[in-house]
Formats: sequence, C-alpha cells, structure tokens
Amino acid sequence: MAPQHAGSRKRKAPAHEAAAGGSASPGSAGADREGPLQPKKQRRPAPRRSLVHYLKDREVGAPGRAGLPGFERQLSSHAVRSLPEVLTERPLALGTLNKVFASQWLNARQVVCGTKCNTLFVVDVHSGHITRLPLMRDRVPALVGPQPGCGIHAIELNPSKTLLATGGENPNSLAIYQLPTLDPVCLGDRQGHSDWIFAIAWMSDTVVVSGSRDGTVALWRLDPDIFSDCIAWRNVMKVPLYAHIRPKDVEAIPRASINPGNRKVRALAFSGKNQELGSVSLDGYFHLWKPRSNLSRLLSVRLPYFRENVCLTYCEELSLYAVGSQSHVSFVDPRQRQHNIRPLCSREGGTGVRSLSFYHDIITVGTGHGSLLFYDVRAQKFLEERGDAVLDSSPGTARRKLKLTCGRGWLKHDGFWVNYYGGVDEFPNALYTHCYNWPEMKLFVAGGPLPSGLHGNYAGLWS
Repeated sequence: MAPQHAGSRKRKAPAHEAAAGGSASPGSAGADREGPLQPKKQRRPAPRRSLVHYLKDREVGAPGRAGLPGFERQLSSHAVRSLPEVLTERPLALGTLNKVFASQWLNARQVVCGTKCNTLFVVDVHSGHITRLPLMRDRVPALVGPQPGCGIHAIELNPSKTLLATGGENPNSLAIYQLPTLDPVCLGDRQGHSDWIFAIAWMSDTVVVSGSRDGTVALWRLDPDIFSDCIAWRNVMKVPLYAHIRPKDVEAIPRASINPGNRKVRALAFSGKNQELGSVSLDGYFHLWKPRSNLSRLLSVRLPYFRENVCLTYCEELSLYAVGSQSHVSFVDPRQRQHNIRPLCSREGGTGVRSLSFYHDIITVGTGHGSLLFYDVRAQKFLEERGDAVLDSSPGTARRKLKLTCGRGWLKHDGFWVNYYGGVDEFPNALYTHCYNWPEMKLFVAGGPLPSGLHGNYAGLWS
C-alpha cells in the first residue's frame, strides 16, 4: 500500500465502524482506516454434503474428498447391506471330495480348503482347477493311524498373509505353510494336542493358538530362525524340509459341573483391539483368555444355548463375540455381566448354525440346511428382501427374510445313502465354511451333507 501524504484528509468512519469503537488494535479488521477500502472476502461455498457429489469428486480425484468424513463408512456399510441380495451362485465341482470344513482366500482367484477326508487343496474360482497340497507328517508316526472322518477343521492366515496354519496328516498336529509359495515351514507335533485340532487363531504374525478336541488350547511361538533354516535346506537338498516344534504353553479348559466330559474346544476368535482370545467348548461355555508368554484365563461364561456350539466369530467395532449353536446365535460382550443383545434364532429346522462371520454390523450365518442368512446386529433383525422382489407385496405387508439357498452339490450314492435315507436324490448341504473377498465383492461357500454317514460336497462362488 502506498504511504499516505501528511496533509491528506482522513475519511469519516462509517457508522457501523464507529459503533464498534475506534480503538481497534493494529491487527484488527478496522485498524488501517487511512488506506483504501479492502475488498470484502468472498465466502467459500459450503461443502457439498451429497453422496453423489462425493462419488463424483472421488472419481476425478478431487483433493477435498477427505473433508467429507463418514462417507467412506456409509458407502462400505451400504455395500455390506446391499451385496447379499445381488449375489448369484456359480457352483464349483470338487469331484469326490468329502465335506469341506474350512476355507480361506489366498488371493483374488484362489481359495485354500480343508476336507473331512483330510485333503488340503487350492481351488481356482475362475477356472475351477484344483491343486492338492501334500500334508506334513509327524516325526514319529502315530501308533494309531488317523481316525476316519476327522479331517482338516481349520485354516487361518496370519495378519500379514505370509503364513498359513492348518492341520497335518495327523489331525492332532499344527502345520504351518509359507505364503504365497505354500512351502512347509514347521509342524507342531511335539508335546502338543492328543486329539484333533478343531480351531486355530493367530495372535500376531508369529504367535498362533490352536484348540483341540482333547479340551486344551495351545500357544505356539514361531522362531524366525525356522524360516531361514528351512530355506537353506531347500536350496541345498532341493526338497522341502520343515521343523518340528512344541507349544510354549498348553492350558486345559475348566471342567464344568454340567456335561463335564464334553470339554472339546470347538472354535476360537481373537480380538486384536483388546488382545484377548475367545473360545467355545461343546459343554456350553465361552472362555476368554489373555495370550502373552502363556495363556491366562480371564473368565468363563455359561452360554444361553449350549447344544452344538460349533462356531465363533468376533466383531472389532462392536467388541462382540457371536456363537453359533444348534438353533441360535448368541452374543457375548466380555465387558458386560449380562447378555444385552438377545440371541437370534436361525429357524432352519433345527439343523444348526454351522458357520459365522462378521463384517461391520452384519453377521453372515451359514446353516445346516443349505442357506445363508444375514443379520444386522445394530438393528437386531435379519436383512429382508426388497419390496419389489416380493410377489404380491402391498403397503404394510411384512417383507420376507433375505435367504440365499445353495445348490445341490455332489452326493455319493452308496449303501449308507440307500439304507438310511431311502435313496433321496436331493439332500441339503450344511454350509460348514464361508469366506468373503470384500475388495471384489465375492463370497466363497462350501460344505456337504449334514449327516455324518453321508459322503458328498458342495462349493460355490457367489458374486
């Protein structure tokens, strides 16, 4: 600004400035009264709060899209609620394999699975091609071979997706493979479980816990030297070599006064936020553990429905565990003494809840009757079909619960099937496992016939 001449006449302050007081500080808006009037600053337009505007800004990479908090969350939440209704099934042929018990996505097109017939395989969901993986063997062969019908019940990837934990050729042993090569790393066959491993959960990239039918949970800590030793041996011998390890701690779950002989650990779920591990046993109890250098039990809770508690999942956002039983899903909040969320009934003919998973507020329920259900925990109700999808719908008419029914799969027509089920050609499949690939909006579902004597399988890609 050019300096004022000494003899220049001062302009008269406007009335509104005089009313504000003439002793404004040098830094205030009215301080420089001898200079020319400053142009009024134009107000910035209010940010557009429309979801449509947000999507357009995101599409062109507008820098201000971070200033619309909550929209990413809204989009994700909307996708979770809307996806199930638009999913369509593409069956996957698994040949004569018997009942898929466990599954996990390895990448955008491969899923690793474990079966009742003790087969570990990778299926390409695009081509349908199946690759069987060799199982690790105990250093000292078991005196009694694997019992028929045990199989691989659990497959879990560590947080960084660099290791995979599952069962060995002996279902009592814990097998660790390296990803993405699926080379064997180590086998937990020393001083571990004396019965089948039913459940596995990772605490970190190098700490994993297994739960067994023998009523114990075991904590395993992987030494980084194991990986370098295995790689060195592979380079020299040109054959896979793996270490044999023992658990750092093994703890038995407490014996209940009711049904004390049925302490089988059936499922595990880890809370990364609280660094706590939940476990479910077939005697109808939920146990909470603190996994540090060893396993410390924090509490035990009697579940409201205690028949066939076979699956467990955890929601980080709600700090809530969900337990699947013969006919209900029960919710456990370790911070609350009482069950504050009422259990939900699957209403699927008492065939039971066979698989569970949480994503945001929605829990996906795989039943023993070949169907998938979707439950909104915050609203405490099942997702429903849209009004235009319901025939003869009218205002005030109750909408149907959204249910995806899986295909027939494959069933072995053997003597057991003829003698006990009269040769019924169609039999609903229990959905023992399901896993989401959320970035590509895909859902892998697998299982097989519920009766233990029937031999068969089901697998499908819903997208």
